[in-house]
Amino acid sequence: MAGRIARNDIDEVRSRVNIADVVGDYVTLKHAGVGSMKGLCPFHDERSPSFHVRPQVGRYHCFGCGEDGDVFSFIMAQDHTTFAEAVERMAAKIGYTLHYEEGDGPRTDYNTRARLIAANEAALEFFTAQLTTAAADPARRFLGERGFDPGAAQHFGVGFAPKSYDALKDHLRGRGFTLEELTSAGLVSQGDRSPYDRFRGRLMWPIRDVTGATIGFGARRLLDDDKGPKYLNTPETPIYHKSQVLYGIDLARRDISKQKQVVIVEGYTDVMACHLAGVTTAVATCGTSFGVDHIKVLRPMLGDVSGADPNANGEVVFTFDPDEAGQRAASRAFAEEQRFAAQTFVAVAPDGLDPCDLRLARGDDAIRRLVTNKRPMFEFMIRRTLDGHDLETVEGRVGALRAAAPVLATIRDRSLTQGYVRELAGWLGLDIPEVRRAVENARQRARGAQDDRSGGTVPVAQAGPGGELVAPADEPVAGLRSLPNDPITRMERDAVMAMVQQPGHVGAPLLGLAAAATFSAPMLAVVRDAVVANVDAIGAGDWLDRLLTDVPMPLRGLVQELALSPIPARTDEDLALYCRSIVVALVERDLLARKASLLGQLQRADPHEQADRRAEIQRQLVDIDAQRMRLRADSEAAAAAAGQR
Repeated sequence: MAGRIARNDIDEVRSRVNIADVVGDYVTLKHAGVGSMKGLCPFHDERSPSFHVRPQVGRYHCFGCGEDGDVFSFIMAQDHTTFAEAVERMAAKIGYTLHYEEGDGPRTDYNTRARLIAANEAALEFFTAQLTTAAADPARRFLGERGFDPGAAQHFGVGFAPKSYDALKDHLRGRGFTLEELTSAGLVSQGDRSPYDRFRGRLMWPIRDVTGATIGFGARRLLDDDKGPKYLNTPETPIYHKSQVLYGIDLARRDISKQKQVVIVEGYTDVMACHLAGVTTAVATCGTSFGVDHIKVLRPMLGDVSGADPNANGEVVFTFDPDEAGQRAASRAFAEEQRFAAQTFVAVAPDGLDPCDLRLARGDDAIRRLVTNKRPMFEFMIRRTLDGHDLETVEGRVGALRAAAPVLATIRDRSLTQGYVRELAGWLGLDIPEVRRAVENARQRARGAQDDRSGGTVPVAQAGPGGELVAPADEPVAGLRSLPNDPITRMERDAVMAMVQQPGHVGAPLLGLAAAATFSAPMLAVVRDAVVANVDAIGAGDWLDRLLTDVPMPLRGLVQELALSPIPARTDEDLALYCRSIVVALVERDLLARKASLLGQLQRADPHEQADRRAEIQRQLVDIDAQRMRLRADSEAAAAAAGQR
């Protein structure tokens, strides 16, 4: 049995993996200056991007919730892996062979998440192979009747589970998987006497995460003697959580990011139909209604940013069946609509057809028109509310107004609210001021109900990202936001940021001069001291780790923020020039302060009794002027060199 992964291998994998590529599988990242990228934080629900990634540093940091780490900690947090599993996964990604201490060399039989994924991948191979057997004729007939040929089945990984209690179990045990692993993966269930295959005689769809790893399955009943549910999914497992997974996300994620659009459909065949028709942003929930956890998965891909132009935040298009179940689904989706900054729409196919049936009946173009002809979510919900009232009577119109007003009251955009007030007034045949008053009253009632629920009190402490209690907002915290916002502190902050992020551009000689500078912000001075203490390690792969080790624990968050904050430079040449110039400004400011102090001492010294003291002060003044001249000459030379490049 292999032991711990060799430290050198861990460092090598970390240095070879581009953290932006890994994070980019979960978050849409945009450039935020030289060597810096940002996006919506995947660790907490936010609408303004505060999550920064520095590929050159190999780290990420969220200025909203404080989450910070490297590529391994990101994988551990996102996919619930151990540290060893995260390293092994990244090593496999780049084709690097790991070595283990206190063991017998490299291993490939990784445990926990990697083993469960491997079991699911092996099951997928088994199911897809079974689809070509004679016993799978009902499955092939089902696909064919819905317009899916063998190529489509292969593209989506559709397979068949034979009608057997142990075919899959025996196959996977022959591949080296234990019964415990198969049960944990949700592939085998434990009966009264013995374990048995969970999926039998069913059409199988693989459910994958955003990276394409198979984490579970959806199974459709085919046989008349199957008394189980119409659809049977993988149960909750260490890697499969139904409230967080979306079928088709692995195929749709890149187009969702590019097109800033996601289409939410209700079934596996609907996803297939949409993709084959060219709507490649379609996904579906898996055995549960669309909820807040699904929004968290999609928001980073959409770039769903609060306060921005809604058109820039993209579109979320829901498709619903016109039956009662579809109407309930629409109500649940509307309840979550406010969590998106993106525009939300509803698409209902004519004649009550779902996307799969619509494609069969009217072709691929009908699917595309379905999405193109979508209606805004608010219009859909208002119209649906009005449908429950007899608008031919005064009583019906008044009741419709009372029912629709709370819907309008939930609209965030006040200008959009006014537009719908006019529309609703026209639909009901009422005066606009009357409708406006009803909406405002509904808004006030909702606000009052919310105040009643909160009790009008402010908590002394709040729950942090991990559930722990954190100090209230007015408690001092060692971070960038806790620093004073005066020009002097801002200049010190920017200079230390340059030292932390680009010590090579600043240079050891200039760092040595900065070591003597006086700071108005003591926290920044401590970080500066850590940089100077590690000047011999400039360029080392563990540079940031050394700084974190050398500062007190309360200041580590500040160091992480300084290391990940974007620097205002557009090119590498600008970056080098900026980092050096801002530290030069810090040093020159300190030299000028020292010169002013020395001039004051010189004026106060008695010219007759303190001749030696006056001479020493004069010497120090000459030395300071010489240092300033050297600083200026070096800065001009660096600027000239940058201009030539």
